[in-house]
Amino acid sequence: MEKMRMESMDIVAQNVENIGNLFPDCITEARDENGKIQKIVDRDRLMQKFSHKIIGGGTTERYEFTWVGKNASRVEANTTTNKTLRPCIEESKDWDNTENLYIEGDNLEVLKLLQNSYFNKVKMIYIDPPYNTGNDFIYVDDFAQNIDEYEEAKGSFDEEGNRLFKNTDTNGRFHSDWCSMIYPRLILARNLLADDGVIFISIDDNEQANLKKICNEIFGEKNFIGEIIRKTKSITNDIKNGLNIQHEALLVYAKYINLLKLIGNEKKLEGYKNPDNDPNGEWCSGDPSAKSGGEGTYFEIKNLYTGKSDFPPKGRYWAFSRKTFDEYIKKGKILFKKVYKANERGFIFKRYKNELKDRYNPLNSLFAIENKYMNQIGTKELNLLFKEIDFIYPKPVNFIKLLITSLNDKSSIILDFFSGSATTAHAVMQLNAEDGGKRKFIMVQLPEKTDEKSEAFKAGYKNICEIGKERIRRAGEKIKEEAGLNGQDLDIGFRVLKLDSSNMKDIYYSADEYDQGMLENMQSNTKEDRTDLDLLFGCLVDWGLELDKPYTTKVINGHKVHIYNDGDLVACFENDLDMKTIDEIAKLQALRVVFSDNSFVDSATKINVAEHFKMIAPDTDIKVI
Repeated sequence: MEKMRMESMDIVAQNVENIGNLFPDCITEARDENGKIQKIVDRDRLMQKFSHKIIGGGTTERYEFTWVGKNASRVEANTTTNKTLRPCIEESKDWDNTENLYIEGDNLEVLKLLQNSYFNKVKMIYIDPPYNTGNDFIYVDDFAQNIDEYEEAKGSFDEEGNRLFKNTDTNGRFHSDWCSMIYPRLILARNLLADDGVIFISIDDNEQANLKKICNEIFGEKNFIGEIIRKTKSITNDIKNGLNIQHEALLVYAKYINLLKLIGNEKKLEGYKNPDNDPNGEWCSGDPSAKSGGEGTYFEIKNLYTGKSDFPPKGRYWAFSRKTFDEYIKKGKILFKKVYKANERGFIFKRYKNELKDRYNPLNSLFAIENKYMNQIGTKELNLLFKEIDFIYPKPVNFIKLLITSLNDKSSIILDFFSGSATTAHAVMQLNAEDGGKRKFIMVQLPEKTDEKSEAFKAGYKNICEIGKERIRRAGEKIKEEAGLNGQDLDIGFRVLKLDSSNMKDIYYSADEYDQGMLENMQSNTKEDRTDLDLLFGCLVDWGLELDKPYTTKVINGHKVHIYNDGDLVACFENDLDMKTIDEIAKLQALRVVFSDNSFVDSATKINVAEHFKMIAPDTDIKVI
């Protein structure tokens, strides 16, 4: 047992722990003046949290994992973005009612945009990032290479012009580039996790060691739950060194390990019976011994009927004292056998079903049962939906379902920001159909172009996102059909949002550059190709509202007014708003109201908006774009 400290609290250690809870990557180790290893706050890392510029390092020796470009990638996680998410109703399914999201674009930018709306709200993140096998296309961020290297490197682009770089092992920064890619994304991902949330990351041996060091830094080594081994294949086609690699790893980290408990399959309780009509209920025979104890837990137990004597097995003790044993007899927890058998204990120690603290087994760290989690299963599942696609190594649905089930939460948000063929979305819908859950998914995927020689391209799928969206459509319909009446309320839809440049014009003039023509051009500061819906969702992202809520449109005095989630936000981007219309909007008593900067009929109306809201809706927060 842990000894009492018998001294006052170590304030310094407590402060270090508090900083570590907020920023695990800011805690490292160093020797104090007595040569003892202590946990300390890395001042440079802590200061980096509050700066958009690189903070220089000191000369103090310390244990850390680093690579070329690490400081720049840390800065990238802190750098803001002015991009936006634009709704795409025509590619969505059941736009008005669904609570699922499919987001197209560079996941680094998307994760930044999701910070306000989903900070501390995501229960589970699963990602299957590029494994850096030497043939992967990985994201090339601005910090990964200088401009000359960027232009010279051979790679490909997605439809938005974002760069994909083929990270071959001839690249001198082979591992560094991969680490710089994953590092800022995991920093941002941690922010989205709920306090009782968990992240699962699939990886193979190419970057497993580096990934674990990065995760230890970002999530905190103490929040490492473990590593799950998944059997992926029976035999490798090309065994160069004689070792048949049949598995991949799955790293598991909690946001705060003391708040999370994963569960495995439900315990089998068929062995609990009540043959003696015990008023305490059903029971099964349990082991009355324990590995540790003392003199008070090592004694003779004599059967009241047969006289048979029992002692604890060699090297063990009873799991109770003599006093507790006598109480168990009175309560019926000890049942003496009436027939003497030399090779059996003379009593039964009852374990009652109602005493079970947990009805679930722990989650096993080996996923190899009946080969049900192998890659070939994932391929077969996709082939059932697509005869025309040759997608490489999709994860099996049962694999992702098992991870989601381990949360023991039927109403959680599940995020996958390397969503690929959208197996995670498939698993969420399937599990909801099976247990009546209301889980929601957020899929994020770069629209990486499909190979022109591939069957997918020939079938009309120009990028991975098109495959992912179509999979969700087909899988959803199949799941709902198989669920029958139980699937009537099943959410198999998704809202498509696409990463794009800012909704606002990037035009600035100095005071002496203004003329009447410029003033006329500046009457609208939004881009001409942007719709009201684009502006509305831009405001949702900026204000930090979830992107899956319902909204309606109302016409007030001839002006279109958008009402989001029963008044969480009211938006009007129309021109020529007079005070009568503004007063009617104020009467909606919304939590937030936003107008376009040029919405008002004249400057006097614009000046008086705030005063009218103070009188009619004093609790409403008002902004303009």
